[in-house]
Amino acid sequence: MSVGIMDFKSTVAALTATVMISLPMVVSAESRADSLLQELQGAEDATAADRLERQIIDEWSKSGSPAMDLLLKRGQNALEVKKHAEAAEHFRALTDHAPDFAEGWHGLALAYFQANRFGPAMDALERTLAINPHHFAALRGVGAVHEQTGHPALAYEAYERVLELRPHDEDVLQALGRLEATVKGIKL
Repeated sequence: MSVGIMDFKSTVAALTATVMISLPMVVSAESRADSLLQELQGAEDATAADRLERQIIDEWSKSGSPAMDLLLKRGQNALEVKKHAEAAEHFRALTDHAPDFAEGWHGLALAYFQANRFGPAMDALERTLAINPHHFAALRGVGAVHEQTGHPALAYEAYERVLELRPHDEDVLQALGRLEATVKGIKL
């Protein structure tokens, strides 16, 4: 056997082992997030809901790869200091290398939204929700994009879906109140 083929087989074996080792961590994080989501839907008050939401987001932020987690963190750090283009670069790299990681798409949506690029933001939000239909932050983003682009009925619908997942979301309740008269002709 030539050295090239042996190197290739060794590389494939190492890659397979890495994937098999990290897969249980990803599955475990998903089941923990699902359990926390159920708790969130029944949260007694906003304080409990906020605590559960932070735990869910922590679970969703685990890609199973230190390199992907680093790209996520760099993108989030760039967003915090309003460097939207830099954040988008990190998140695009993340989504290129981990296209099935919903948090990468959500981060990209945030970068686009904060840069007032609503079309690309909506595309990224749709990718997020295709991967994780329970992503309440992405649903809030869908509502915000629709609100910003003059589609109050669609915004209202998205915000209602958020409340199904997270009933104590004060920002969403305020948004529904703001849109109620326009959408339904009544005021809360």
